[in-house]
Amino acid sequence: LLRAVRPRLLITHSPTDYMVDHEQISLVARAAAFNAPIPNAPAPLRSRPLQAIPHLYYADPVEGKDSLGQGIPPGLLIDVSATLEAKLAMLACHASQREWLRSHHGMDDYLENARRWSRARGVLAGCAYAEGFRQHRGHAYPQDDLLALTLPGRAIPYPGESRDTGS
Repeated sequence: LLRAVRPRLLITHSPTDYMVDHEQISLVARAAAFNAPIPNAPAPLRSRPLQAIPHLYYADPVEGKDSLGQGIPPGLLIDVSATLEAKLAMLACHASQREWLRSHHGMDDYLENARRWSRARGVLAGCAYAEGFRQHRGHAYPQDDLLALTLPGRAIPYPGESRDTGS
């Protein structure tokens, strides 16, 4: 898929989250990003390898906590004040998620939880609503912060983080 879409930037779930399926898709996305430029990696015929590993980012885990309940600070906050209502409207359409959360978690306020969490991240960012991201900067991965460069004026370094935006 990455060879077909050819992204420069990929956002996936946190590698540590409350849901094992979130953690697994994070591993799959990381493996796909790393292998997409390798010419002899298994892929459909005629799919050209990427020129480079895409910039890989992890979205905040639910409530900013890992599977053991420990906080995971983001490296970068993105001001989502202008788009939060659209996000919540899309989440409201996800009927199976709502039913699953009702039966498995005994909760029905996931939309308000999403709003509260975005508000808490917004306080850190100095705006109404924000979302947190961490960049994968391991060996061979891009080191410049393409997400911050792509969203000038909306990207805020997490307090205490030093960010290389490549400029």
